[in-house]
Amino acid sequence: MSNPRKVPGLSDGVETARMGASFATIGEMLVDFTPLVDCGTTVGYRMHPGGSPRNVAVGLARCGARAEFVGAASTDVFGRFLIAHLEREGVGTRFLVRSPAPSTLAFVAAERDGPSFSFYRTGVADTLLTVADLPPALDELDVLHFGSISLLAPPTSETVLALADRLHGRRLLSFDPNIRPSLIDDPDAYRRVLARAVRAADVVKLSEADLAWWMPGIASEEGAERLRAVGPALVVVTLGGRGCYARAPQCELRVPAPRVEIVDTVGAGDAFSSGLLLRLWERGLASRGALEQVDAAAVEDVLRFAAAAAALTCTKAGADPPRRSEIEQVLRPGVGHAAH
Repeated sequence: MSNPRKVPGLSDGVETARMGASFATIGEMLVDFTPLVDCGTTVGYRMHPGGSPRNVAVGLARCGARAEFVGAASTDVFGRFLIAHLEREGVGTRFLVRSPAPSTLAFVAAERDGPSFSFYRTGVADTLLTVADLPPALDELDVLHFGSISLLAPPTSETVLALADRLHGRRLLSFDPNIRPSLIDDPDAYRRVLARAVRAADVVKLSEADLAWWMPGIASEEGAERLRAVGPALVVVTLGGRGCYARAPQCELRVPAPRVEIVDTVGAGDAFSSGLLLRLWERGLASRGALEQVDAAAVEDVLRFAAAAAALTCTKAGADPPRRSEIEQVLRPGVGHAAH
């Protein structure tokens, strides 16, 4: 792994991803359609680029990191829209495969417990990534983030796991299951897929809802420890407006969420992952050995940065992660730490 260089203006011991690290995310890329509501009635939809791994890559790039997206994109009008957006955001596309298959589409509805999704993804491009599409240059990456609905359908599901296995023990691997129960045909089989992913990962970030589906009736603390015992050094459970809980070998802690006015929560978890990975690198914690020795103060700093990124995303419609300057503004002393 390359050594990042010190950057003026950051605290002692903090280094920046801008100067050295290369991040990549692998998985789905899709179009989210969010509702336009008039007098309580949905009257149309607005198109937003989406897909959990894609969102993480954009969040990293907006904070100045070198980020690549790995996946298969359609050549249809939606695929061209998605690729153009990646390029405008400064996300690398050299590992993107173009496919004549259609793009995945997701329609979002706001419900009491958070957003719900209706997916259109039969025979779509982002499910067709193969191991042959993964060049040797991927071995040069510093950090790989994977997960979400890309693990639901072969060949992409097997391809993602094969890359994680290939880089296991050599690069920092981050996993977010981002579970969508409505898309899961065989829950037991899918839990086996998730278990394989957890064994490969160094960092696992999941939501309280993910954990409730995966381990019904298990509290966040116990669920995080069960996952950590399987393989990862750091497990983080996001708790919505209540912040997050983290478990590492040497510590456990909770961090509250910053106070913001919420517009919608689509993409908040992905922004959290972007902030988490960026700050881990900046703190010199982007290795298995460092995570196994990390103390509570360092974890708290990382989580506060990630929580601020997530909170800011909730202030805008669609998956629209913040820039570095916005996150730093939220983290200034005197800003509240309880979400509305």
